[in-house]
Amino acid sequence: MVAIVYVEVVIEVPEVVRNKAVSCGAEAWLAAIPDLVAQLEQEWSFTVGPVFDGGTEAVVATAVLDDGAEAVVKLLVPRRSDEPDESDGPDGPGTDGAVGAAFAEREIVALRLADGRGCVRLYRADEARGAMLLERLGPSMFDLGVPFEDRLIALTDAAMRFWQPAAGLDLPTGEAKARHLATTVVERWERLDHPCAEQTVAEAVACADRRANAHKNAHAVVVHGDIHQWNALVAYDADLDGDAAGLEFKLIDPDGFAAEPEYDLGILMREDPLELELGEPFDRARRLADRTGLDADAIWEWGVIERVSTGLLATEIGLQPVGRQMLELADRIAAT
Repeated sequence: MVAIVYVEVVIEVPEVVRNKAVSCGAEAWLAAIPDLVAQLEQEWSFTVGPVFDGGTEAVVATAVLDDGAEAVVKLLVPRRSDEPDESDGPDGPGTDGAVGAAFAEREIVALRLADGRGCVRLYRADEARGAMLLERLGPSMFDLGVPFEDRLIALTDAAMRFWQPAAGLDLPTGEAKARHLATTVVERWERLDHPCAEQTVAEAVACADRRANAHKNAHAVVVHGDIHQWNALVAYDADLDGDAAGLEFKLIDPDGFAAEPEYDLGILMREDPLELELGEPFDRARRLADRTGLDADAIWEWGVIERVSTGLLATEIGLQPVGRQMLELADRIAAT
């Protein structure tokens, strides 16, 4: 019998991730990270490097494969089965309903199905341990300062490459997503003592009800669920000296659920509220529909839901001025 000795590695867990793990009761997971990484290094043939800053839901570190190729290792914070997921949104948290082990499984299913189309490529994964070995990518759209119009086009194009048929997959549905958002909007609005108009909340709930009723399993695709400029990274070896409009961006951190593709474009309606208000708001939905061949009304309604939901969440956690901007715009739209 040959004994395998794991050499302890030093992993500097970012404070935000550490706090998240503690809030989830995952102190044992934090303590076991060095052993877990050492085991994965042996099993997946890589050497771990520095940890990236800025994560909230996972420890993400550089890695070098045995053949010299660069990669990324990602370790998701374990979740309690009763804990709702508040995944990344505009410069921080957004909204979602993934819980427990399914949180890792859904991301892995989505990445495997897309197979690098419009998203980061998955090399290896272990659902039980919430671990992934991923393609190394470069800076995000936000880091590169990609202009709004170029951003909208690149994110839409990445989404269209990412979408794959969801038939036969055991994933949460767009119907469940809509009903979850409607419930959390009302609960959070009451808890925050009504930071936006009652009419705004009523409109968001009505839009959620229509999108829930419109869900059809046969027409669902695996959506990303959180498409924005912080979740879109350029290729690691891209020439960053040229025009950003010519770069191909890949999505990271998919939520992975089965819904109408208009959901992902609703996220793009939620983002950049100041730019949306500069023109006629519905025009963005029309443009997204024209580029994708999808339904502008469905895109608009998902945008209404996401704008109010994320605006309330951002207000609750003190993420300003984003929360205030979203809710003020939502109030003005609901009043028209």
